[in-house]
Amino acid sequence: MNTPIESPLAVSLTENKAPSNLEEMPITRHLMVLRQHLFKIVGLLIALFFCLLPFANQTYQLLSEPLRAQLPVSSSMIATDVTATFMAPFKLNFFVALMLAMPFIIYQLWNFIKPALYEKEKNLAMPLLFGSIGLFYAGIAFAYCVALPSILHFFISVSPETVAPMTDINSYLAFCLKLFLVFGFTFEIPIVTLLLILIGVVSTQQLVEKRRFIVVGCFFVAMFVTPPDAISMIMLAIPMWLLFEIGLLFGKMIEKRRAITTL
Repeated sequence: MNTPIESPLAVSLTENKAPSNLEEMPITRHLMVLRQHLFKIVGLLIALFFCLLPFANQTYQLLSEPLRAQLPVSSSMIATDVTATFMAPFKLNFFVALMLAMPFIIYQLWNFIKPALYEKEKNLAMPLLFGSIGLFYAGIAFAYCVALPSILHFFISVSPETVAPMTDINSYLAFCLKLFLVFGFTFEIPIVTLLLILIGVVSTQQLVEKRRFIVVGCFFVAMFVTPPDAISMIMLAIPMWLLFEIGLLFGKMIEKRRAITTL
């Protein structure tokens, strides 16, 4: 009796099947599992928010330190709305709680999608996920420690002598949060570059060939997402370019390792 010979296509499909330990679940079951993870995330956010709430004013004092250090002796921050003295620290407190909870949020989302991944994907996704969190924190730290003082110094130094700069606390908070988010997401460039290389959208050689256009694109993007001054644009565009180079360097290392393993 002749044994049937499997075609290469059938073998390929068999190899690419999902892991056998995964059971198909109805969409309602997936939603229930997702709801459990969301409950944990919301619970931690609420707990962190109320734990940090007694220190909300001190947190805002820390945020406003770069501005208060630049203001003239006769100037101070102001509140143009009756509720601003309460709402500004309140909003900042939620933002801080969200930032502190971000690793836990990523971990819960990771636990939700992990059963659907192959072993290689699991080994690769975890470092990328937590690397992205670390880079996001690094972007916020860079914005607070380096970019924010320089930008504030520029704007206050160019103000007319007859104008006393007195910034509204809500406006300052919105300005800082926008700056933090811009720099936080900008620092994700190495992760994005690596992902594009890993999934085969681009190769390192193509990125090297397009480097001049990418550098111009960094300055173009920075011009639109930063305040209207040259210092802000330069302080965002240069890190964007350097982070792209870091992602490209790691991409070359990964491609070299792939080439060695295929030999």
